[in-house]
Amino acid sequence: MQKTKLPAVLATFVVCYAFWILLTWTFTVQELAAGAIVSLAIALFSARFFVHEKAGWLANPVRFLACLGYWIGTFMKELISANLNMARICFGGCRDINPGIVKIPTDMQSDYGIAAVANSITLTPGTITMETTEEDGQNYLYVHWIDVKETDPEKAGEAIKGSLERGVRRFWK
Repeated sequence: MQKTKLPAVLATFVVCYAFWILLTWTFTVQELAAGAIVSLAIALFSARFFVHEKAGWLANPVRFLACLGYWIGTFMKELISANLNMARICFGGCRDINPGIVKIPTDMQSDYGIAAVANSITLTPGTITMETTEEDGQNYLYVHWIDVKETDPEKAGEAIKGSLERGVRRFWK
């Protein structure tokens, strides 16, 4: 059994506790104490499953601001654009769409970076990341795209993950 390291437990605790506060939005001593106890219990149990490398990476203010900028700026812009595109497709009677699965390369090397890009793709309407693989040292994403406009992996990758991957790369390699 793998021993959980203290930085991993602390990072998991901070995320869980912040989530607790956001969900309850109550600042009484009893609520904060209960949140701390529950968050610590969850962190002790689950940190080894969630944090595999660099537990304190978000504590770096530059990375934190880059991450925040990505989720508020780049991701939101892509999310709104994808929603408008899906509305156009739906209100157009879903005619002339070409659904399919494309295999696109990604430059991300870490598990967290790949997961961030894959989740960003999945959260934007019209695309779902089905699988991530590594073949001959290159990472790939298999993405179901509701309207395949390009079958070349490089061009399809740019159309699907272009600004999302560039945004994630600013805070995670």
